Amino acid sequence: MNKYSSRMILILTLGVFGILNTEMGIVGILPMIAEQYNVSIATAGWLVSGFALVVAAAGPTMPLLCSKMNRKALMLVAGGIFMISNIISAFAPNFFILLIARVIPAAFHPAYVSMALTEAGKAVKPEESARAVAKVFIGVSAGMVLGVPVTSLIAVRTSFTVAMLFFAAINIVVFALTVFFIPSMPATETISYGKQIGVLKNPSMVLSIIIVIFLNGAIFGFYSYISDFMGTITDINAESISLFLLFYGLANIVGNMIAGKVLTVDAKKSTFVLPFALFAAYAGLFLTGRQAIGTAVFCIVIGALAGINSNVNQYLITEAGPQAPEFSNGLYLTSANLGTTFGTFICGLFITAMGTRYSLYGTFTFIVIGLAAIALKMKMERQAIDQGRSKTKGEMIFGK
Repeated sequence: MNKYSSRMILILTLGVFGILNTEMGIVGILPMIAEQYNVSIATAGWLVSGFALVVAAAGPTMPLLCSKMNRKALMLVAGGIFMISNIISAFAPNFFILLIARVIPAAFHPAYVSMALTEAGKAVKPEESARAVAKVFIGVSAGMVLGVPVTSLIAVRTSFTVAMLFFAAINIVVFALTVFFIPSMPATETISYGKQIGVLKNPSMVLSIIIVIFLNGAIFGFYSYISDFMGTITDINAESISLFLLFYGLANIVGNMIAGKVLTVDAKKSTFVLPFALFAAYAGLFLTGRQAIGTAVFCIVIGALAGINSNVNQYLITEAGPQAPEFSNGLYLTSANLGTTFGTFICGLFITAMGTRYSLYGTFTFIVIGLAAIALKMKMERQAIDQGRSKTKGEMIFGK
């Protein structure tokens, strides 16, 4: 990897970190926002769910619309919108303005992140692509891991306004780095919108989307209730829960590093083994969840597997649509967000019917469906290879 590639990937990683930090960091200060703007905590929650819904809707459309745009221009437009929106959020006079300031930049989230994943892969040799993409995913993990505790700390020690300006400060830094260190990057591939959308006709793409929805749903469906699980089942205090979640997040970053290596060595085997590892880890948590040590150990394991899962999911979809990488990455973001939505809903149903511990039944169900889709995808690909070989032999014997 040359100096330019390393610098490019670093800036893209920081950019993704800034965007994910904006998305997730606000989770820890929702009670403060509810109090400041005199709304219920459920209403304040729309700052999170509204952002996610816009990302899911914009996932396949924004990368498609921006696919012919200069890459540097896209980075500056998306980064600039996040920067301005965070400044507006810091001084929003009412909740409605705050909500609008959150929703508008969310539409540019998939455009920037999908572009970052695509350009990171292009910046290096093909055999190093998985590792380069894994580095950008570290920005995703860091945004999720550091965003919540750091924002909460800033807000508690200072104010909500300063916390929002912290988001803006990161965006400003990335914007400046992009201006001075990223050259003009015209879109070199002029793929028609029709051909990009055409990747959805590929059965492998459809199965990949199903796999991402269910594997991501398995992980984030339970993650939505992990604090409740630790509080009611493991019976630990809020401080310990924060510490366990930090372990989870740090392990997630390590998982991204591991993913870059295992996908480079044998992507298909890694994909097939992942659901079994996830099932075993969640089963371990189900069995030992009443013990603090057991919960801590399996939180670390699951955190690492969650990092690997993100990379595997992105690999599956981009492999199925290599002719339209940014549109495919947009599909990945939409699929991942849909998985989170469906997973949270199903795990919530199990909690309502049976109790917090049994939210893991939703996770097990999603993993099994995801594994079935992986097996079907692999079988279909093997059949395609066998048919190709048979056709080649026939041509050799009888001629074209």
